[in-house]
Amino acid sequence: MHHASTAAPLDRDALARLVAADIPAGSFVNLGIGQPTNVSNYLTSEQDVTLHTENGMLGMGPVATGEDVDEDLINAGKIPVTELPGASYFHHADSFAMMRGGHLDVCVLGAFQVSAAGDLANWHTGAPGAIPAVGGAMDLAIGAKATWVMMGLFTKDGASKLVEALSYPVTGLGCVSRIYTESAVFLLEGGRVVVRSTHGTTFEELAERLPVQLHRG
Repeated sequence: MHHASTAAPLDRDALARLVAADIPAGSFVNLGIGQPTNVSNYLTSEQDVTLHTENGMLGMGPVATGEDVDEDLINAGKIPVTELPGASYFHHADSFAMMRGGHLDVCVLGAFQVSAAGDLANWHTGAPGAIPAVGGAMDLAIGAKATWVMMGLFTKDGASKLVEALSYPVTGLGCVSRIYTESAVFLLEGGRVVVRSTHGTTFEELAERLPVQLHRG
């Protein structure tokens, strides 16, 4: 059972493996830049998941290494990737039409903040001099049938990235349904934050540290 809590926090690979195991068989999925890219390495052939990248490819395989690296074959994060049998390529505009048209079952995105209501902030911290990175996140967050977030639960200063209300510029409102972090997996259900599993911490410790009301899964 991959819903089990663990005594230790999840490392990046364990977290990616957990997300991959949760993706329903036969899904069309977009993996965002950063941590979500790792998920591609843990999808099984039995799951028959088709990966979409917004720069115009369907049927993307795991991250490319060694001799498999082809500089012309990259995902939206400019990471070299592999192609699976049946992979196809298309114009950027067609790719965005897929995203906006509700054709993706799941997108997995990174985030700076997520609110208890499922609001997402992941393109700009509002910090002076920071370079905003909009990309396709706004289209994905609202266009996909399910939007999941993978992120560290706390900032370097120890502040919670799961918040009552966003303080960063908004990417999408009410769009996130799950948050995967090294410390816990959260389900966002109509304004309620449900803790599905804890990792290297307890429900009580999280309830003390986080500025949102938590419910037991």
